[in-house]
Amino acid sequence: MDTTQLENFLFDPTIGKIVAVIVGFLVIQTLVRLLSRTVEEQVRERGIRYQVRRLITLTGYISFVVFITLVFSDQLSSLTVALGVAGAGIAFALQEVISSIAGFYKIGDRVQLGGIKGDVIDIAILRTTLMEIGEWVKGDQYSGRIVRIANSFVFKEPVFNYSGDFPFLWDEIVLPVKYGSDHNSARQILQRVIDAETVEYTQKASQVWGRMTKKYLVEETTVEPTINLALNDNWIDFTVRYVVDFKKRRSTKDRVFTRILDEFEKTDGKVAIASTTIHLVDMPALDVRLRDASPS
Repeated sequence: MDTTQLENFLFDPTIGKIVAVIVGFLVIQTLVRLLSRTVEEQVRERGIRYQVRRLITLTGYISFVVFITLVFSDQLSSLTVALGVAGAGIAFALQEVISSIAGFYKIGDRVQLGGIKGDVIDIAILRTTLMEIGEWVKGDQYSGRIVRIANSFVFKEPVFNYSGDFPFLWDEIVLPVKYGSDHNSARQILQRVIDAETVEYTQKASQVWGRMTKKYLVEETTVEPTINLALNDNWIDFTVRYVVDFKKRRSTKDRVFTRILDEFEKTDGKVAIASTTIHLVDMPALDVRLRDASPS
């Protein structure tokens, strides 16, 4: 390549625009990294920190697309058209994110998508990432698997949100009590225990449910713990129903059961847990007589 060809190559407008795009990309990327690092150092609340980082990254993408459009716009009068094209491209790129918003879940929510249950740990342009719970692990505990689901999936299957506008769940425990126990004392013990262990959840849930009735067409309901008694062939069934934080079902149930057992033991047998009992009936005595069959 001679000097003339080299000069033509270096001063080619297209080459200059490509160099400008590369430089612009490096500048925008550097600014995004600096801003993200500043957020990491200054913002302590994890949820807000994550959302701000995502906003910075998204702004960087949009800025780069707009920059490319401006660089390759031949005339200033075509700026409106160029921005319109950039807007259309951005809207297309973000349609999956909009799909996620339409699905009514956000970072930190516990959802079930197509039979897969987990906590939302990331929402990208194309996919939502879940930390799976359940499967071979009981009690809404993490299985350890990371699941990535296409955001467009929200239009194909129902989305179950465990923590959206109402971050509480109703849970129940069923307690078998022996016949002959003092059922009134049993009910009082259960009411005292469940009130003490869930009072914090009940107060918060009551406030949130009040806001729910203003936002949705749902009826007023009680979030106070309730106890119901039923009889069956073997024992008395007490069903205790209460509200609980969507992430604390197992730990709450453990505390409730432990305290109930402690309280029942203090009654000295007045109230006792029932269990299946199998009674083997004695067989009648067998009178076996042998007759001599030999000829006399």
